[in-house]
Amino acid sequence: MTNSASLLLGYYGDDFTGSTDALESLAVAGVKTVLFTRPPTADDLAMHPGLQAFGIAGRTRAMTPADAEGTLRLAFEAFREADVGLVHYKVCSTFDSSPTVGSIGRVMEVGLDTFGESIVPILVGAPSLGRHCVFGNLFARYGAKRERYRLDRHPSVSRHPITPMTEADLRKHLSLQTSLPVGLIDVVSLGLPCDRLLETYEQTCALMERGGVLIDLVDDSQLVAVGRLLLAGERRFVVGSSGVESALCAAWTERGILKAAAPMTPPGDVGPIIVVCGSCSPVTGEQIRHAVADGFAEVILSPNALDVGEINNALMNSVGAVSHALGNGRSVVLHTDADHRVPHTPAEDARLGTTIGHILRLALQRRPVKRVVIAGGDTSGRVANTLGISALEMIAPLTRGAPLCVATAPNARVNGLQLVFKGGQIGPPDFFSRVRNGLADSQ
Repeated sequence: MTNSASLLLGYYGDDFTGSTDALESLAVAGVKTVLFTRPPTADDLAMHPGLQAFGIAGRTRAMTPADAEGTLRLAFEAFREADVGLVHYKVCSTFDSSPTVGSIGRVMEVGLDTFGESIVPILVGAPSLGRHCVFGNLFARYGAKRERYRLDRHPSVSRHPITPMTEADLRKHLSLQTSLPVGLIDVVSLGLPCDRLLETYEQTCALMERGGVLIDLVDDSQLVAVGRLLLAGERRFVVGSSGVESALCAAWTERGILKAAAPMTPPGDVGPIIVVCGSCSPVTGEQIRHAVADGFAEVILSPNALDVGEINNALMNSVGAVSHALGNGRSVVLHTDADHRVPHTPAEDARLGTTIGHILRLALQRRPVKRVVIAGGDTSGRVANTLGISALEMIAPLTRGAPLCVATAPNARVNGLQLVFKGGQIGPPDFFSRVRNGLADSQ
């Protein structure tokens, strides 16, 4: 990291829920951070005095490599102009990607080219989310359960409808997306004394003319050591999960750049909420069932609502059902029915997210609420775009990886709205009820 940089970090999230996950990691450590929905201008940044980091929420996880490259070059240029010390391409902590959709390998190539680097560190483990990288293999928790699964045996991620993870060895997985070699700093090396670890890391980098170095991460006790590696050599580009932010904050705290942050307090109950769900993972499906059993009104989105066109009868019927339930003082969960729940192409997923966004926008016009949950990584970006959200800031923790945020938007119904963007694997079964009640997991 260059010492002259005015901002510690800039990050680009490959989907919306992942972007708020990184926002949380920074905010709880005391880093003043704003998440934008498009590359910010100098005037946008100037509106936030004392800013230390900023993110750009993207949708490249659902893009082809060619489309993603064009999008990323614009975003990366914004980071260069803002003089950030380090640029992070933030990926999902389950690394779901493929050579044709959401290619992380192609992103590595674009990043190295843009920032004139030869080596990109790769950090995927995120212990606070139940993601653990051991000898280059990724293991992930399933929902709120304690058991960790090797990624290719994970009950949900291995069956993703668009980018199923059939390989847990991340270096082997990346070899299908890029010809760049990828070295490894394994869990044994992380136990070396600081000087020896840094020496091992630089030797691993030196063995490659151009490539990546994957760094294991198993538990929080390794965060400081890993953070030192990410800051070594003044490299400007890194790829990984929100474990990157956690490791960097640990190292910045060790160096005295950050001080202990005051704890954030969840704001409690604010009345009925709206929950909207896109393509539902089994974890989200369990959360829907729990919410309905706990008194949420259930609105099932008809497949006919996805017909071409912004407004149709089926869509308006959903808007009416949501508004009616809110008028009776009930929180609402809207989702697709089980037979049509999971889109099988990026185009279908985009259409679903946009439709849900229209329903939510129209429902807010009829019956304003103060808090909304949007479940689904790809869905979240489409909904946020439809609502016209320009920026987000975190206001409170709820469950790790899905913080409570407040929106900035030109629409008065959306500006100041409290929002939670939840990924498919995130949260306990009672998560929607906890959001309604404004309670963190520890409560």
